[in-house]
Amino acid sequence: MATLQVKGMDDRLYEALGALASTDRRSVSQEVVAMIEEFLARRRPRGQDATVAFLELAGTWEDNRSAARIASDIRKARRTGARSRRLADVLD
Repeated sequence: MATLQVKGMDDRLYEALGALASTDRRSVSQEVVAMIEEFLARRRPRGQDATVAFLELAGTWEDNRSAARIASDIRKARRTGARSRRLADVLD
């Protein structure tokens, strides 16, 4: 597990951090880790942001083949393994 050391912290800030940790029944180290986790969780892309990023990719793939030709090429490239053959009997 990694270790993080913070130097030069103002005494008042450390005391405030200690008081908050005490309120949450945590050590100062545990409180800092919890605060960092909470901050990073809020910084992740939200669902809407992820959707926008995905939609921005639309139309960026260029291929001179027709959709039918692409689908045909994908089907030809597929391999049928033992697992697929076993499932075929179950799904029929």
